[in-house]
Order: sequence, then structure tokens, then C-alpha cells
Amino acid sequence: MSSKPVQDNNAASSQDIWTAFRNLLQKKNIQGKNARWYVNWAQQFARYMRDKSLCACTLEDVSSFLEHMEGKDHIQPWQTGQARDALFVMYSELFRASWASRIKDMRPDRPRDGGTLCHMPVDERPSGTLHKAMRYPEIYGEYKELFTDLRTEIRVRHYSIRTEQAYEQWVRRFLYFSKLKPVDALNAGDVKRYLEHLAVNRQVAASTQNLALNALVFLFDQVLKQELGTIGDFEKARRPRRLPVVLTPDEATRLIVSLPGTMGLMAGLLYGSGLRIMECVRLRVKDIDFEKHQITVRDGKGQKDRITMLPRRYHAPLREHLETVKKLHEQDLARGLGRVFVWPSLERKYSNAPREWIWQYVFPSGNLSVDPRSGKARRHHVHESALQRAIKKTARETGINKLVTCHTLRHSFATHLLENGYDIRTVQELLGHADVSTTMIYTHVLNTPGLAVRSPVD
Repeated sequence: MSSKPVQDNNAASSQDIWTAFRNLLQKKNIQGKNARWYVNWAQQFARYMRDKSLCACTLEDVSSFLEHMEGKDHIQPWQTGQARDALFVMYSELFRASWASRIKDMRPDRPRDGGTLCHMPVDERPSGTLHKAMRYPEIYGEYKELFTDLRTEIRVRHYSIRTEQAYEQWVRRFLYFSKLKPVDALNAGDVKRYLEHLAVNRQVAASTQNLALNALVFLFDQVLKQELGTIGDFEKARRPRRLPVVLTPDEATRLIVSLPGTMGLMAGLLYGSGLRIMECVRLRVKDIDFEKHQITVRDGKGQKDRITMLPRRYHAPLREHLETVKKLHEQDLARGLGRVFVWPSLERKYSNAPREWIWQYVFPSGNLSVDPRSGKARRHHVHESALQRAIKKTARETGINKLVTCHTLRHSFATHLLENGYDIRTVQELLGHADVSTTMIYTHVLNTPGLAVRSPVD
């Protein structure tokens, strides 16, 4: 991309350069929150240089700015790395600086003695995700074997990649909180102090504290193979009793019909079948049974399968959608692609399964992606954030003055079934709840004391 150098950092020229920089990021497919942060770091660099024009800056100026960031306690190493990447993009492709390639030779890394950060040559950078390496250097040091064992234990139990990522995060945070103590020195007291830190200082939700506890129990029991012992009483995060947000049938219909194309179809299945958002995006062609009017949910929450209804209203739109998806799959096959993720054991037994039509995702992504575990390029399912953003935006535009999320449609599904007289055990099975007490939260619609009382002002 060609660009005109900016001679000074006045308001007019800075406006031009940030517009050009945003356009460049868009062309490089750096979008959303990442793009905003790239612009933010570049603007901070411009303010750091004060009256010096950006096109006149040198490699020494960039190095000075990164060292300035490293001296800030509130800035993490991965943020410094992100700022470095932003400046590399700006000077290599916007300003075409001859020295820009040398920016990539700088990598922040925090020494173990707590000293200042330093820059390491790029050829000494450990393999793996760059930002993760900068933020958690211990995974490439003395704890590398620990995290390898953690991943192995998770994968042999066929836990989802989201569980793997969550457990890794909580173990890392626990190790940092424990000041990177040796593994053999960790004990139940460290776990207790960390859980109380989450509840008292971080003020996390009860579910967050429980997730951290599950990750640490798994670490001790399955990875370290040592008894955690009795943690004892600790300060627990409060679990507030909240009623679910529920749409009226009119609001649900208005929201769904206002959503565009595939988003409307997915939202319709959330409301019409009571699916969780990940159960919806992970649907495969073989899980749809038009003849029996049912959907088979595979590997739902808790690795459980269940059957739920397929609304007749969506038979025709879903058939039409699948025809479009099949054409896309045939195009991928013609290009030598067309593979989809299946469990490795299944792929070893049926090597052609990843290319078969019945195993394809009902809602595939528009782009190919690289599997973070196997490294293979595949067409994965659409990312759930696309539907989340669409529902939030559409709810606002249609004037629904409630906090509407994807899960709100599942809440509405259960509530409206109970209102229509279906028994709670049936609703429990359709939702896939292990305990009926979880489903009981929706009985608030059947128990409305006081609502029939007439207010004094009326």
C-alpha cells in the first residue's frame, strides 16, 4: 500500500494518517477489538514523540517507546508486544521505512528476578502463540512440562478445547499469584489463599471461582498426581438469586424475523429448540432429522447427548440453507479441501469421514481456519460471537428494552413451554438439565404472588 508521509503531527495530518492506518488494518484483516488496540498503541507512540513527525521517527524512537511501556507496572508484556506489532505494520507498510523490519527483532520478555524487560532477537523466540509467550513466559521455562502434562490429561478425557484453554488460564494465574513457586511446594494453603483473593480482591462471580477451583483440583489430582488435601473454609463468592430474562412471544418473534439471513435461522433454533449457542453452531448435517422433526444434540454440556424438537416452521428455510452449504462443501472438495473436525479416534478408523457431507457443520464459517491442536486447515463452524453481536444489535434496533442475549432465547423457550402447560420433567429433558432443580428456576412464571394484588395508586 502506498501512502504519503506525514510531515508533522498536527490535527489535520494526524486525522489523515489514522484513517489510512485503519484502512490498512482492514486490508490486512485486522478488525474489531484488535484493530482498535493497534490504533491506540500507534496514537500513544505519536503522543510520546510529541512534536516530532511520525515519518521522521527512527528505530531508536520505537525502541525508546517500547522501553517506556515496559517501565509501566500496569502494562503487561503481551501489550508491549501488541504495540510493537502495531508499529511494525505502520512503519513497514504505511511509511515504508527501510528499518521497519528490525522492529520484529524485538521481543519483550520479563526476567525472573523482577527486573526490567529486555528485547530478545526474534530467532530466539520460542514456538507458540506470540502474545501468550510474552504474557506467560513460564510456559516456555520451568513449567513447560507441567502444561504439556495438563493438556495431555485434558485431551485423553476428550474435554473441549474451551475447557482446555480455561484450565490453562486458571493454572497460569494461580502460578503467578503463588509467585512462581516450585511445583512440589504448592499445597492446599496456596489454593485457599488464591480462591479468597478471587472472592475478596477480584470480586469475581461464584461461577468464576468454582471454575478456578475445578481447574486447580484437576491440576493436583490428575496432573501432579498428589492429594490436594483439605482446603478448609474459605471466603466464597456470593451467588445472587436472579430470575432469567424472558422475552414475550411477540418480542421473540419480532427479534427473530428482524435478524438477517442465517442469523435469523440460528436464533430461531435457539428459541424453537431450546439450544445453547454452542450447541447450535456445532450442529452437523447428520444431527438434523426432518422426518422425525427432531434435532440430536451431540456432546452437549457435560458431554451428554439429547434429542430436542425441530420446529416445522424452519423445515423449509433449513433445507434451503443446507443446499447452499452443500454447494460450498462441493467447491471445497474440488479445491482439495472440504475436511472438517472429527474426533481423532474416529478419523483414524474412518479416514474419509472428515470429507463426508453428513459430518459437515450446518452453519460453517465463511473462511478456512487452522485447528489450534492439529495445525490442519479446515472449514470450522461460524464463530458464536457473530450471532451474539447480531442479537444484541437487533434487540436494540427493534426497541426491546431488555438485556437480550443468545441465552435469553433459551430462557424464553423453557418459560413459554411451562406457560403452555407442559410438565417440568419434559422441559428438563428438552433443555438437557441433569437436575430438575436447575429447571425449577423457570417456574417463576407459574408462581407470581402479589401480581394479582391491586396497587393502592390504582
